[in-house]
Amino acid sequence: MDILHAIILGIIQGLTEFLPVSSSGHLEIAKVLLSEENVMQSSMLMTVVLHGATAFATIYIFRKDVSEIFNGLLSGVRKEVNFSIKVILSMIPAAFVGIYWDKEIENLFNGNLILVGYMLIITALLLYLADRAKSTKKNVSFLGSIVIGISQAIAILPGISRSGATISISVLLGVDKEKSARFSFLMVVPLILGKMAKDIISGEIQFSSTESLPLLFGFISAFIVGVFACKWMIKIVKNSQLKYFAFYCVIVGVTLITYQYVNS
Repeated sequence: MDILHAIILGIIQGLTEFLPVSSSGHLEIAKVLLSEENVMQSSMLMTVVLHGATAFATIYIFRKDVSEIFNGLLSGVRKEVNFSIKVILSMIPAAFVGIYWDKEIENLFNGNLILVGYMLIITALLLYLADRAKSTKKNVSFLGSIVIGISQAIAILPGISRSGATISISVLLGVDKEKSARFSFLMVVPLILGKMAKDIISGEIQFSSTESLPLLFGFISAFIVGVFACKWMIKIVKNSQLKYFAFYCVIVGVTLITYQYVNS
């Protein structure tokens, strides 16, 4: 993979990890459009690096929150302890799916555009419903964190937006929109870092020194774009503007389905 393609994938990941349009779905589209064999071969390592970049972008944006959570845990502050427990509960469904169906999930990431198309339409429906929900001041409950976690597990499918699904479900459960976005972005950080550690320790990822520059540029572009996209997404959720992304997901989803049928 050359540097230009790495930067393109980084920009796509940085935008779509936070904007509710499915990062995995758009990366699959990009891989098909770039249509290079070496892109497909190195995609697993690049995917890990790009997800790591957006995880660090999240930590950077919410660095004050992360610091308060750690300090609160060390001091035994009930509010921060409860928040951490909710994050852990939200991780269980996705961790379970990742452990027991890891290989099956990987097989879905093979340029299956028709699957991406249908899942984008489902994402659009969730976004539209969430946008119409009334604003409240409620926090995420313990039971709610598990339900949101289940939506995160389902969002492993390419085309289902993780941020879109978790924020939408959270809002539909009656949680304050800004708090929904905050919880959605923070809950995924431990999961991404854990998945990265698992992939590296397992030895399944092969690294060559010739990939260093593309990986570096991909990481930097995903991190920088991710920082701006994260800030933008928080404003979008607060201002009830998710419907515009719902329209986008429908357009892209229908286009992909039509393209796949025409070319099958």
